[in-house]
Parts: sequence; structure tokens; C-alpha cells
Amino acid sequence: MRKKYNDLNHLQIGRLGEYWVKLLFTSHNLDVYYSDIDDKAIDFVIRLDNAKHVDVQVKTIRTSKTNYVFITKESWKETEITRENLYMALVLLTEDEHPQTFLIPCSAWLTPNSLLCDRKYQESGKKSKDEWGVNISVKNMPLLKQYHADEQIEKIKQSKVVV
Repeated sequence: MRKKYNDLNHLQIGRLGEYWVKLLFTSHNLDVYYSDIDDKAIDFVIRLDNAKHVDVQVKTIRTSKTNYVFITKESWKETEITRENLYMALVLLTEDEHPQTFLIPCSAWLTPNSLLCDRKYQESGKKSKDEWGVNISVKNMPLLKQYHADEQIEKIKQSKVVV
């Protein structure tokens, strides 16, 4: 597999991350359904069984280019942040390595820390939209590791998430 990412454009990086996460869920014997229109900040739905599903928004970054990724609160409203079945799949692309994948439940932003940011720009009069962010750094990697995708997928498969 190709492991050189710096010459790919933004859309190619995003698509690569989505396919990687879809492959990961599929390898865990889960059904993955794409959303035709991404107007709800959901890239795909994971069907657990007839009564359970998980919504996933994928964010992919090249660690050589940036260490921060976010989703606006316009997309993930503060009222949705308590949902048990909404996740951000974070794909980190590092040159010469396979992608690292993490699955962060949206409810994790209820208790922000140095990794998970709750940015309220508009309260301070700034024009930027408020956002939920992930601050990736060497210091924050121990906090991020708890969201390693394989472990999170096993938790999701065993959960009682109902929608």
C-alpha cells in the first residue's frame, strides 16, 4: 500500500481516510452504509443489528501538515453531543506508516481536556464558528490512545446503543 501522502490533495486525503475507516469496520464484520449527501456531518452509518446503528464522521489529517482537526458546532450541535451513537473517526497519516485510526464518541467532548477542545469563539466576539476539536501532539497521545479504533469498535459491538 502507498504510504506517501504529502502529494495528495485535500479531497484525496479525505477520501483515503473514509475508505480506510470503512475497511476497518468491514474487517470487524459490520455493515457500512454511505450517506449520499453529507449535510448532517455523517460520512456513513454502521449497522449493528436491526435496532442499533452508529453514525460516523471521518476526519483525516497528514501529521506532517497539521496537528488539529475539528467539526463545527453548527454540524454537531451541542444538543447532539450526548448521543451514544455518534462518533468521530480520526485517521492520522504519517509518511511511510500505515494510517492510525481512532474512534472518539461525541460525548467525550462533554469533558474537554488538552486533547479534546471545546472552542467557543463567538462568545469572545470572533467570527470563527464554535467547534469541537482534537489537538494531536506527543503530549496528548496517551489521551488519544484510549480511543484506538479496534478497542472502540469492540465496545460498540457489545454496547446497547439503540436508535
